[in-house]
Amino acid sequence: MALIQITEPGQALDPHQRKRAAGIDLGTTNSLIAAVRSGQVDALEDLSGASMLPSVVHYSADGDITVGSEALPFSAPEPFNTIASAKRLLGRGRADLDGIAAQQRYEFAPDDGGMVRLQTAAGVISPV
Repeated sequence: MALIQITEPGQALDPHQRKRAAGIDLGTTNSLIAAVRSGQVDALEDLSGASMLPSVVHYSADGDITVGSEALPFSAPEPFNTIASAKRLLGRGRADLDGIAAQQRYEFAPDDGGMVRLQTAAGVISPV
């Protein structure tokens, strides 16, 4: 396992001393991380050998959080506790979602006038 330190542009203590870079794509459907090593791009793989991680998170009543491919099987039996495509909800209020399919897919927490929040077995979850 390698530790990746992320810094804001111009704030690295020793810029250009390390010849590595990583890019993270937090996608609506899938996410991945790729690193540049010796000038070659290499998508990093999880323990099962997959480089594409489904953007799905399952929250259980006991506090366990399951992500990616392992969370997908929970989509049908526990749709309110399995969050997918949450990126589509970012920056939206409840009024923005009237008539949209998200209304049936998720159970929303009471409206506080801000961004929507999702009610799950683990508590209220922000799309962020």
